[in-house]
Amino acid sequence: MLVLYQAEWCPYSHRVRMRLTELGLEWVARPVSVNRAERDLMEAIAGTRSIPTLIDGETVVSDADEIIAHLERTYPEPPDAHLHAETLEQREWPHWLGLHGSARA
Repeated sequence: MLVLYQAEWCPYSHRVRMRLTELGLEWVARPVSVNRAERDLMEAIAGTRSIPTLIDGETVVSDADEIIAHLERTYPEPPDAHLHAETLEQREWPHWLGLHGSARA
């Protein structure tokens, strides 16, 4: 089982979560504290306090770019992986935010 030590507020963690989803992999998210000093358990398990960090069996990989490279070397891309990226590209976030912003007024 893949385990991702991450935080919802972290853009690097977000990139890794997106790639895991695109690859159709099963994984478990382990949220970590915003305070690096409070990441003792993560360091004991993964050997680092840095997020994102992925544990893949005996392999521990930190840094979003390194994690994504590891995933691409290790797991085949499913035929429908491109659909996730296309869906994100089709979203018009500024327009969407404008609609929701006016609903609050």
